Order: sequence, then structure tokens, then C-alpha cells
Amino acid sequence: MNEKTSTSTPAPTSRKDWFGLAILAVGLGMIVLDGTIVGVALPSIIQDLHLNLTDAQWVNSLYSVVFAALLLAVGRIADAGGRQRVFLVGIVIFAASSLLAALASGTGTLIAARAIQGIGGAMVLPSSLSTVNAIFRGKDRATAFGIWGAVMSGAAAIGPLLGGWLTTSYSWRWIFIVNIPISIFVVGFGLFFIRNTRGEVHNSFDIFGFATSAVGFGLTIFGLIEGNSLGWWDVKQPLKIGSFTWPWNISAAPIALAVGIVSIAVFLLWETRQTRLDRSALLNVSLFKFTSFSTGNIAAAMISIGEFVLVFVIPLFLVSVLHLDALESGWVLAAMAGGAFLAGGMARQLAVKFSAIKVVILGLLLEVAGVGLTVVLLENSPSAQAIAVTLAIYGFGLGLASAQLTSTVLGDVPNTLAGSASATQSTVRQLGNATGSALAGSILAHSIGVDFSHTTAQLFTDGTINALIASLVFLALGLAAAVFLSFRVKAKLSTKN
Repeated sequence: MNEKTSTSTPAPTSRKDWFGLAILAVGLGMIVLDGTIVGVALPSIIQDLHLNLTDAQWVNSLYSVVFAALLLAVGRIADAGGRQRVFLVGIVIFAASSLLAALASGTGTLIAARAIQGIGGAMVLPSSLSTVNAIFRGKDRATAFGIWGAVMSGAAAIGPLLGGWLTTSYSWRWIFIVNIPISIFVVGFGLFFIRNTRGEVHNSFDIFGFATSAVGFGLTIFGLIEGNSLGWWDVKQPLKIGSFTWPWNISAAPIALAVGIVSIAVFLLWETRQTRLDRSALLNVSLFKFTSFSTGNIAAAMISIGEFVLVFVIPLFLVSVLHLDALESGWVLAAMAGGAFLAGGMARQLAVKFSAIKVVILGLLLEVAGVGLTVVLLENSPSAQAIAVTLAIYGFGLGLASAQLTSTVLGDVPNTLAGSASATQSTVRQLGNATGSALAGSILAHSIGVDFSHTTAQLFTDGTINALIASLVFLALGLAAAVFLSFRVKAKLSTKN
């Protein structure tokens, strides 16, 4: 039933493989959809389950934290155990956790379900990408990757509208229920149509690197999110986990933040050592000797943080201040996603004409302009339609910058390291997503507190403006990194995707 191929001598592309690509695309689209569909439903979830701001941050961020923590490791597991198997197991896990989220009657269950969804998502993304990379060659590969990219953009574009419609017409629970029939379809047909390819098998697994990265990423995000509830230094309320109660007078949040940062530093030092000694390493540190890769990832991280600050606060503002329902909010957010989708189709042609890095810079300038105009609007009692226009400008810039930044980051990386480089870049972006959501919640909480019931429209507006100013700062840092890279990147990168 499953054909096993070597990545060095791939079998010719068959009609069955194109059917397999369609199944991969549906599964991938579901994962991407989940990333944009939850934001528009979050205000309804907050109201129904009586979430505070900290809970909302966890619902929004934990998926990305788990996704990022597992992404590098799962890519290696898929190479060794078979990519089709990992992909389909990931779909099953994602479906089961979606059912758990749909049935959640309390905060803890929903947050746990989002974490498990992150596990499934981390299995689906790298295994689908590496399967496409292993099976398709030449012009077929260009077409396949074009379809893969279009599905990601299209799913992101329809997510806000679908989420708004399901939440308004039925319930927020349907944004998770919809994943179940899709998953059944993907698993049922994927068993027959997706080829089970394998990659390079490593003799050992970097357990210490995995542990330190997971602890580092997890505790850092924990500290950023829980600081508002637990206290940034003095204890506002003690941390309680089961029967354990935090016993010290210093809050658990700064301790977690410090331990997380130290763990990340230990992880980077360990990976540097492993790479130097040519031992199994979760992160190939040698990739960072390429200027396009190192500087490009700095830009990607800054852009992701800026993006997810905006993505977290704007849906809450639309519902809490402008009193839109979920569907109306979805239409406003769809302007951003639609702009990104339209620009994504133009970006390649512009890159051929002007160079990829110039398109990235143009996109970032539009992102900065879009967020800046949104800040100006929020200071003057805006309409939803006006916000939709500024978000469309931002989204158009995002569409120009995103895909071409990927090609720029990978521009100097040899083909033999392309898999590791792609996984590393995806991890950086997911960590940026989680950090952006955590940071946005912290800034918003400074204005309104952690309880939504004790705020006013003006306080919420002030908090949203402060968060968007932070988004502007990170986008400007990303723009600065891209400008620096433009002076260093080779001319041949201009048309490389």
C-alpha cells in the first residue's frame, strides 16, 4: 500500500502522487486554518468560558509554543520513521484534540486541547513539506510547491470569515468540530495516495538539546504570560499546580522567565558544541554562518512578533470596543488576509523584476504603514470599515514580504542543508508567533488588568494602541534587518524561491 523511496533516487511522479499532493494540501490547509480561525472566535470563547486575559493568552499562544518546541525533532522522526506515517498520525492527534477542544467546559481542558493540537500540527507541517520535496522533481516540483504555498495563503485568508460565520451562526465550538470530518477524509485517502518516503536516518537523537529547548521556550513564554496574574516581582497571587503552592515571596513568573532564558542559552551552547564535534544536533548551528540565513531569521522573528501582537489585540478590540459580532469581525480581519493573498500572487513576479530582498523591504514598509495608520485611527474613534482598509494595507505588505523572505533566508544555504534550514526558519516564526501573543496580552493587561469585566472602552483602546506601537517597533526592527541584508545578499537570490 505504501511505497518507500529513497530521497536520493526518487521514483517518477505519477498520477497517484498528484492525488497524494491534494490530500497533503487538505491536511496542511486544516492546520493553517486553525491558526487564523481561533482569533476571531476568541472573544466568544472568553465570554462563554469566563476566561480572563491570561487564559486567553494561553489559548492563543500554547499551540505555537508546543508547535515550535517539537518542530525540529519531529522532522527528524519523520525522516527516520516515514513521512506519510508521521503526517497521518499528526492528523489523528489533531482531530482528537479538536474534539476535546469542542467539548471543553472549562479553561484547563481547552488549554490542554490546544497544546495537543500543537503536537499534531508539528507533525503535519514538516512531514508534508518534506514529502513534497522528496517526491516531485523539476517542473513538477515547482508546481507542487506553488500549490503548497497557495493552500497556506488561501487557508489563512478564509480562516477569519469561516471562523466568524461558524461562531455567529452556530457556536465557537464548531471551529474545532469542522476539523473532524476533514481529518477523516485526509486519513482515509492518505493511506492509499500519499507515498511513505524516508530521509537521512540519524544514529542518535539529541535528547539534551530537545529537553533544554522545550524547557527554555516553554518557561520563557510562561513567564511572559503569567507575569500579569502572578506578579512581575512581588507575588500578586501564588502559583498553584494541583496540591503544590508556590512557597516563596518572589513571584514564580520572573523565576520562570530567568530559567527559560538560561535554558535557551544552554541549548544554543550545546548545539554549537554538537555541531562542532559533528554529533547529532537538533539545531544545525553551522547554518548561521550564512548571512542571509542568520540576518533573515532575525527579520523573520521580529516580523512574527509584530504580526501576532496585532493578530491578538485587533479581534478583541473589534468585539469589546466596536461591539461587532464574530462574523462582522471576521469580515474586517478578512481584509488583512485577502490583502496578503493578493500580494502573494504578485510577489514572485516582482522579485524576478526587482529582487526578492527589495520586495521584502517594500512589504515591510507597507506593514509599518498599515499598523501606523491603524494606531492613528484608533486615536480618533474609527469605524470598522476604516480599520479594514488599514489592515488590508498591512496584509498586502505581509503577503509581499512573507514568501520572499523565505527564499531570501534560504538563498545561500546549500541544498544538502535545505531541510534543516526550512525547519529552523519555521521554528523561529512559531516562536515569534507565541512571543507576540504573550507580549500583546501583557501590554493589554497593563491597561485593563487581567479581568475583562472591569474595563472600559477607553482603557481597552489605550491598551490596544500601546500594543500596536510595540508591533510597530518590532516591524521596524525587522525592516532594519532586511535593509542590512539587502546590502549583503547576492544578486542571484533575487529570483530564487
